[in-house]
Amino acid sequence: MKTKKRLGILTSGGDCPGLNTAIRAVVSHATLTHDWEVVGIPYATTGLLEGKTVPLSMHGLDLHGIDPLLCIGGTILGSINKGDTLARINEILAGYQALELDALIGIGGDGSLAILKELQSKGDWQFIAIPKTIDHDVALTERVVGFDTAVNTIVDALNRLTFTAASHDRVMIVEVMGRTAGHLALQAGIAGGADIILIPEIPYSIQEICQHLAELRDRNWRRFAIIVVAEGIRIAEDSTLQPACEQPTCGMGQYIADEIRRCSTYPIDVRVSVLGHIQRGGIPSASDRLIATAFGKAAVDLVVSGHTSLMVSWQNGRVVPVSLDLVLAKSPLLVDPNSFLVETARCLGIYVGK
Repeated sequence: MKTKKRLGILTSGGDCPGLNTAIRAVVSHATLTHDWEVVGIPYATTGLLEGKTVPLSMHGLDLHGIDPLLCIGGTILGSINKGDTLARINEILAGYQALELDALIGIGGDGSLAILKELQSKGDWQFIAIPKTIDHDVALTERVVGFDTAVNTIVDALNRLTFTAASHDRVMIVEVMGRTAGHLALQAGIAGGADIILIPEIPYSIQEICQHLAELRDRNWRRFAIIVVAEGIRIAEDSTLQPACEQPTCGMGQYIADEIRRCSTYPIDVRVSVLGHIQRGGIPSASDRLIATAFGKAAVDLVVSGHTSLMVSWQNGRVVPVSLDLVLAKSPLLVDPNSFLVETARCLGIYVGK
């Protein structure tokens, strides 16, 4: 027989820095403040399906007085990113009941949270969500776990590539994640001194890109350039080429490189770097640690207060609960083509499309 209330926690979808920090905050606050038992659900809905748990406690997370979860990337609970979860919904619901959970906290992006919300509704769970995504496309929150570290990772790459680009008079194209939202490319591109930023939300012209490169060369005597390309950009209207593979998984950085070579009026050395899953790894930044900790603490407070079907959200400098139904009813948070950051980029002489 249970002597304490039992809280489950899982991570779902693509990994990102800060997940372990959120887990740490949940375990610390729930066990030390409220005397709840906390168990991890390994590999998200797979763990629910199989009725598996991982015991979590502050003592278990301690290593000779050092708490490693603050600085470990990824997730100690593992994660999955499958679209067939709801096909086995009855088995998952049965697994949840077998675990004797009083409540569940799920850390995920909009896709994962939509699945967990469906399960919560069918099973009548007490469920609180924590938003995480390096794409920064979850609605109704100004900050999410993982985005800040990913931006810093890209900026570090741009810093390194700028020096080698300048040394060899090259145009360096850096392809970053962002299938539908260009927040990563835009913010990292501005912070990293990019000359051109291409994102899914704003159309662009190959001819204008080549013209911009020529102007940089003529006006600034610069024989190199840095271009940041979100993986989800569309083919340009004035394009004469097709990407080497089909969207959304094709190499759009290489596509832009091929177009530049075609339309340039002078010999140009173009190189492409695809950062890929490097953007998901690494030690979480201070900002991500803070937001993950604040979200974890707030999620536990909502659980203890008996709330359900809410997501913790960062708005106006503090954590507030928002309806998970409202979050999922909204379209993904995209870059506003008329936003302040887009205007800032253009005022700095960065080409961001039409």
